Amino acid sequence: MGLLNAIILGIVQGLTEFLPISSNAHLRLVGLFLLDGKDPGAAFTAIIQLGTELAVIVYFGADLWRIISRWFLSLFKRVPRNDSDAKMGWFIILGSVPIVVLGLMFQKTIETTLRSLWIIAVSLIVFGILLGIADHVGAKKRRLRNLTVPHAAIYGGAQALALIPGVSRSGGTITAGLFLGYERAAAARYSFLLAIPAVFGSGLFELYKTIKSPGAEVFTGGETAVATVVSFVVGLGVIVFFMNYISKRSFLPFVIYRLALGGTLVVLLATGALRSA
Repeated sequence: MGLLNAIILGIVQGLTEFLPISSNAHLRLVGLFLLDGKDPGAAFTAIIQLGTELAVIVYFGADLWRIISRWFLSLFKRVPRNDSDAKMGWFIILGSVPIVVLGLMFQKTIETTLRSLWIIAVSLIVFGILLGIADHVGAKKRRLRNLTVPHAAIYGGAQALALIPGVSRSGGTITAGLFLGYERAAAARYSFLLAIPAVFGSGLFELYKTIKSPGAEVFTGGETAVATVVSFVVGLGVIVFFMNYISKRSFLPFVIYRLALGGTLVVLLATGALRSA
């Protein structure tokens, strides 16, 4: 059953990482039912996210190569430093700083206290409402070529909020982008690109810690590897769907889903049908 459960959680990760509904929250909740109340753990969550971020690299491969190469060349003045792709490289670096700093500062809290089901429930509801408001009032006129240093910093701060399960990495950054007036597709595109350094850094760090000092992990290394591969395959399909979806439709279905899930979780916790850890 361990392998089957790992595969299911890999599917959940792939389905929820790029949608603004919080993959961390879903892994935590689904894990409760699959693992007899056990938490899959922050380490397992971070490692299988490597699969979904690899999907981002595959999908945006041409863009990433252009950004990285032109950013590198700009260091030697081979291309202008105000080149749009070179600037995007700096914007991704700048936007990654908050989550790296806060992740290291509050690592223990993130792995324990912040995984409380009450926190997840409230985060789902509050940030669902914010996403709905941002999608309604946002001008949706700016494109990524309009990205500025202050805007990149705001995006980065929003991404850092995703350290709290229930917020959603894509949901937080997309919400910030919509409030800043960016088009839905532009906000999502930068959100996905911005996640790459942080998620890879976190996943590889947790993988290193697990290999160096094996603890009481729920899944074996092989089961975690399978879950990571599954999350990559499913995640790639979800990116294709999501980028096509938001170019034509609003985020309202995701807002409704977040409110429904968060509200259900509050009721279950309040009545004692579900115990918070």
